[in-house]
Amino acid sequence: MSLGIKKILVSQPQPTTEKSPYFDIAEKYGVQIVFRPFIKVEQVTAKDFRAQRVNILDHSAVVFTAKTAIDHFFKICEEMRVTIPEDMKYFCVSESVAVYLQKYIIYRKRKIFYPASGKIEDLITPIRKHNKESYLVPVSDVHKDDLFRQLNNYKIRYQTVIMYRTVSNDFAPGEPLDYDVLLFFSPAGIASLMKNFPEFQQDRIVIGSFGPTTAQAVRDAGLRLDIEAPNPEAPSMVTALEKYLKSLKSGKK
Repeated sequence: MSLGIKKILVSQPQPTTEKSPYFDIAEKYGVQIVFRPFIKVEQVTAKDFRAQRVNILDHSAVVFTAKTAIDHFFKICEEMRVTIPEDMKYFCVSESVAVYLQKYIIYRKRKIFYPASGKIEDLITPIRKHNKESYLVPVSDVHKDDLFRQLNNYKIRYQTVIMYRTVSNDFAPGEPLDYDVLLFFSPAGIASLMKNFPEFQQDRIVIGSFGPTTAQAVRDAGLRLDIEAPNPEAPSMVTALEKYLKSLKSGKK
């Protein structure tokens, strides 16, 4: 039975392995899945960094909440010719982020700390144990304030610095938006859609979103939200998409 859906855009980078569950869905339901991010990350310029009046070496510890932050921190250091001292301490949101530091430094557990849970709300625990440090927190121009509220509550000395920005990944002139399903993972993706296609008409196009803020951005843009994750029956976008396609196949949609 034809689903009426042939081409799905997933607004994320192409998976690095063939084991992505999206490929399983494509094969199972006979659909084409295209990975095409609506947003991309760009490093701030040296001029913009200097304008923030942040001296990296005034700090004895750095907090990383993502691998992207690590990349841009060390790229800025290289560009600004800043040599990070060997006794700098690093506090990471998870073990995988901590291990990623090996790309730039000699990994020594004595100066790298992370919560066992891998949750950002638990990152405050190792930070509190080292409350005499002066922390630098590299962030994107779009970021959540959960960690900063905890740092303020416990009177931790810290300074944020914007080292990268989330910007629209523009479509080429004349590049079609010929998809039956669009899946979004951030409000910035919705903003990029409207920037690239200001005359966008949803009509029969199915729109899916992950996370409450993305769902709200869809509604705020006046669009119809057809697939929403996470939910009790679908904790991920993959499961929500498959549930939707399965309902079409069974004729329930």
